[in-house]
Amino acid sequence: MNLPADVDVPDINPDFSAPFFQGFQVIASYILAGAMLVVLIMLMLAGAALAFRGLASDRVRTWAGENILWIFIAAAILGAANGLFAWFVNFDFGF
Repeated sequence: MNLPADVDVPDINPDFSAPFFQGFQVIASYILAGAMLVVLIMLMLAGAALAFRGLASDRVRTWAGENILWIFIAAAILGAANGLFAWFVNFDFGF
């Protein structure tokens, strides 16, 4: 017996096939990969400036000594963000 309060609710399935999401993923992967490359280059320059005394001026060595820890932290954060993004979206860093 159907009561007036009974409601027949159909199954609801979300549709995740929006075409612009793929574009967002590509743009985000380019930004993350570009930032990771910049931080990697900064880390290599700072390490080389500290490791080889005649390679850089005193000002560059001072900058490297003061900022190498922050560069390591930025590399760790960007690496974690890249890994999580790759795990969630399964992207290939745009290359």
